[in-house]
Amino acid sequence: MENTNGFWKNSRILFKSALICALILLLLIPTAFIQSLVSERQQRQQDAIKEISARWAGSQTVTGPVIGIPYLDATSTPAQKVKRWAYFLPDKLNMNTHLLPEKRYRGIFQVIVYTAEIDIRGSFDSLHLEELGLSSSDMLWKEAALFFDVTDVQGLNEDIVMHLQTSDHVTQSADLTLRSKLTTSQFKAPLSASLPDWITPGSQSLYFSSAIRLKGSGNLLFVPSGRETKISASSAWSTPSFTGSILPDLRTVKDTGFIADWKVLALNRKFPQQWKQDYYDLGGSAFGVNLLVPVDTYQQTTRCVKYSILIIVLTFAAFLLIEWIYSLVIHAFQYVLVGFALCIFYTLLLSLSEYFGFGPAYVTAAAATIGLIVWYVNSLLHSSKISLFVTFLLALQYGFVYFLTQLEDYALLMGSIGLFIILALVMYFSRKIKWEQGNL
Repeated sequence: MENTNGFWKNSRILFKSALICALILLLLIPTAFIQSLVSERQQRQQDAIKEISARWAGSQTVTGPVIGIPYLDATSTPAQKVKRWAYFLPDKLNMNTHLLPEKRYRGIFQVIVYTAEIDIRGSFDSLHLEELGLSSSDMLWKEAALFFDVTDVQGLNEDIVMHLQTSDHVTQSADLTLRSKLTTSQFKAPLSASLPDWITPGSQSLYFSSAIRLKGSGNLLFVPSGRETKISASSAWSTPSFTGSILPDLRTVKDTGFIADWKVLALNRKFPQQWKQDYYDLGGSAFGVNLLVPVDTYQQTTRCVKYSILIIVLTFAAFLLIEWIYSLVIHAFQYVLVGFALCIFYTLLLSLSEYFGFGPAYVTAAAATIGLIVWYVNSLLHSSKISLFVTFLLALQYGFVYFLTQLEDYALLMGSIGLFIILALVMYFSRKIKWEQGNL
């Protein structure tokens, strides 16, 4: 009997540790459900974004202006000429854009949309038909057209008027509208205008300008359709994301907004200055800006849930050390209740952050969880010293996790350093335990 009691006394630490490990694994089940709940709420947010974008306007890509001239091609069937299109891009293209961001709401969900004020200026120089193997007699000059394309025409609340001027100061306005008769293999449903009086054999340089107000959400991209394309974008939005095939040459991002400038040459893109017959993916060379919302509440909550196993393990390890050092006994059921309290923290965080933002929600949820656990521990152990230690430990853990969620580029580095320090502390406080004596 004495041997049995001695064995249990010496092995109790192993059985208790194994039981706690099993409890930790079981608590991974509710954390998985919480992760699923976060994903569900995030999907509802995405649905709200899609709904508002469908009513406002989606991501926008601006292409053009491009001159298209049909010609009669007799290379494939000499007996019957086929009508095809040749396309000519501007030599100079300048776009100055100012974005006006707006916040729209669908229930509790916030969506960022914009109105872009775009000033377009540029010029077409002489057309080099010989480079395409075309002659002036093949061209249907009377059917020449000016193409201009935006991804979602729902973002236009007013007609686009392109002001045209030749080098001898002859001016005229071209109204760009949707014309089903002018759709081509390159431009399926663009805004276009007829140019029968402007494009003729030996025509002079053609200058163009226009002012456009374009609504959209998400990306605003520009196709570098000029031989030399200069794009300037500015906004009062302080967290832009520059996206697409080319990053800005100059950019300034401050709390008051951003300014970005691009200069792109024909050498930097994936399509030629003029072509015939072939189709080119012009949007593949597009670039621009996205009015990015900084890490939103769902992304931050997801990050926090990923650290839940760390919080649970460290809290349970601290309780085991308290048992071993102070020769106390905490029942497994009491561990379960503390574990549930640690899990409920994330549901509190998720629900509160949807209304008050991540920062205030995190502080409120952490304070409530810490207060509940400390009250419970104090009522069980009747020790203000231990209660103070648990308060400090939980506050340190939640503070560390919050710090990690605010980092993006350095989260892995700081997390690794933090785990190393935590392991060092556990080793320090456990070094005096007399394991061979069965000391708890």
